Amino acid sequence: MTRVQRWRWIGASAALVAASVALASSPTTWELNSWRDFIAGRFHGVSLSRDGRLTLAPTLETVFSSDQPVVWSVVQAADGTLYAGTGHRGRVYRITPDRRAELLWTADQPEVFALALDSRGVLYAGTSPDGKIYRLENGKATEYFSPGSRYIWALVFGPDGRLYAGTGDDGKVWRIEAPGRGEVYYETGQTHVTCLAFDREGRLLAGTEPNGIVYRITAKDKAFALYDASLPEIRRLAVAPDGSIFVAAMGGSLLKRPQTGVPATPGSVSTQPQASVTTTVTVSETQAGVEVKPPADQTKPVAPAIPAISSPVIDVSGVEKSAIYRIAPDHTVETLWSSKEENVYDLLLAEGEVVFGTDGQGRIYRLSLPDRKLTLVVQTNEGETLRLAGTPAGLLAATGDAGRIYRLAQGPASTGSYESPVHDAGSVARWGRISWRGENCDQLRVRVRTRTGNSARPDRTWSDWSEPLNNGDPIPSPNARYIQWKAELTAVGDRAPVIDSVTVSYLPQNNPPVLKSLSVTSQMATAPQPKPAATQSSAATYTITVTDTGESAPASSTGTPTQPIGRAAGQQLQITWQAEDPDGDRLTYSLYFRGEDEREWKLLKSNLSENTYSLESEALADGRYFFRVVASDAASNPPAAARQAELVSAPVLIDHTPPVVRPGAPRRLGAHVEIEFEASDAASPLRRAEYSVDAGPWVPLEPLDGVLDSPEERFRLLLQDVPPGEHLVVLRVFDASNNAGLARVLLR
Repeated sequence: MTRVQRWRWIGASAALVAASVALASSPTTWELNSWRDFIAGRFHGVSLSRDGRLTLAPTLETVFSSDQPVVWSVVQAADGTLYAGTGHRGRVYRITPDRRAELLWTADQPEVFALALDSRGVLYAGTSPDGKIYRLENGKATEYFSPGSRYIWALVFGPDGRLYAGTGDDGKVWRIEAPGRGEVYYETGQTHVTCLAFDREGRLLAGTEPNGIVYRITAKDKAFALYDASLPEIRRLAVAPDGSIFVAAMGGSLLKRPQTGVPATPGSVSTQPQASVTTTVTVSETQAGVEVKPPADQTKPVAPAIPAISSPVIDVSGVEKSAIYRIAPDHTVETLWSSKEENVYDLLLAEGEVVFGTDGQGRIYRLSLPDRKLTLVVQTNEGETLRLAGTPAGLLAATGDAGRIYRLAQGPASTGSYESPVHDAGSVARWGRISWRGENCDQLRVRVRTRTGNSARPDRTWSDWSEPLNNGDPIPSPNARYIQWKAELTAVGDRAPVIDSVTVSYLPQNNPPVLKSLSVTSQMATAPQPKPAATQSSAATYTITVTDTGESAPASSTGTPTQPIGRAAGQQLQITWQAEDPDGDRLTYSLYFRGEDEREWKLLKSNLSENTYSLESEALADGRYFFRVVASDAASNPPAAARQAELVSAPVLIDHTPPVVRPGAPRRLGAHVEIEFEASDAASPLRRAEYSVDAGPWVPLEPLDGVLDSPEERFRLLLQDVPPGEHLVVLRVFDASNNAGLARVLLR
């Protein structure tokens, strides 16, 4: 090897070492292989089974796209014509079977929450928040009935041909005989009747809010409460052929806060006339989900947003937000599904399955019975899936956020994609390989890409999606803290791909240890616990602690205080520290010390695994000392990648020597005696002086300058009315380390 070659090799090695210094030695893997793992991602034409398998979803076709933010209601006529009620401009559309849409009617109210068709195919629409029911026939709308309620939440025709309406904010069920002729069929005592249905015996069912009660109404003013749910709103009711009633309930993320002066009974919502009505696209911002309720301030014109309930509400995270129940014919109730993350808005029954829509990016789920196997059928990527309707051509889904109607075709789509949730490596990482397992996962059917960045959410600062990768390829995306992958699925022939798991390996950056505190404590070698600092014994305990900010405990003055450590027989210095490693690496420690006038650190002990060390106090002479602890993660990393951190204590004063007390000759002044004396200490300032006469109690004494704060002080003691005879006066002075110096004066 020539000299040039040798230097090139050395330079390359140094570069490799420098690149690896910040990286830990143990690779880490991030794997998605279960329902809980995959459900946090974003689905585009991809379904997820309960056992955590990604497959192509049914084809999602756009049947109708309105110019409105939300489609509240959908009904289908016998000839396949669809009618859609929208918000927030109160429009009703007609969509023909060949998907031609026309505006049928614009109401004078902003919301059309309910539609119904009678036996002759005549359409009825309920408007809000000035609740009226209109009949739409031959392109003309006429007012059919005005219940005097603010909201028309539900319309349904009964077996008797009469129209039934659920209203709010008076919580009534109306039975309407003819134009302008109707009566209150049942008053629930709730604020809102949110949904209506008929059971197989032709009895009316009503769901309510805010107490989440399901009523079975058998005659005028006669009802039985079938179920009182723990969630505030009964959102939808569906009746199975066997008589079972399936219930969608929601609103558990918001709890009402009691308000002084507002009754807890129905009707607590303000019903004052309002100058403007407010509604919002984001239906999940209301307590009842898609309800429009009176605003708190009904006199100020405001931008479109859903009116809020006048009673204050508080958000409660981590609790059940929504659920689906089954009420059996014998009135027993079981919970089929519940969620702490999503609200359920609608459900329908189809061939032994419960299909329901949520606000989780407009998801549609399928719950098979009786095994309760849950499948994420499709994600519309809208704000909410508000209405579902079964048709011979496929399932219809009406959405909010963008007011559209989608149809789910019978067969799966030919292509789809899935975006994983963003993974946080904790620090900048070097990416390894990405691999996946499943069925028919060859390069033609599954293409996986990656992208990385250093912001928690992908934005313009992230890298572009990589080119498609083969199974097991190295990840080409730049080293960064966050990573995301995307799988593109394509059906080829009659074999569709299925992904069971995806694994990403990476080498995270090795972070240095963190030293949080360092303390030095003086204590007796035999004492299990330090003595209180207030004791007057020279064996008292003193502690000084320095934190990772370099600050010691608070003091009465600025600056870094020097902690004195006193002298006592068998006394030890207990040095302790607190440290942790962000990567969970095993730490070892080295402990050093140096005197204030010394330049180099002296090693006390290396390769310590514990975070404490004891040192004989007398091993250090009087003076000020510093202690340093160095934490290293070398035990878990190769030498080139190991990191370390250190922390230095505040100055620690070691003082074994007591003050020297030098009394002068006493002077008699009649019946009085005056004694002057000096006291000095070689290592620390003096802190306390006192005297005792004839072994009596100790009496504090102040220096001549009035402040006891220097290593040398002068004192004058005046004893008044001293009785004749011999007397013993003992003078005692303490230094900052609580060492006591004494002197005796004999009076004759």
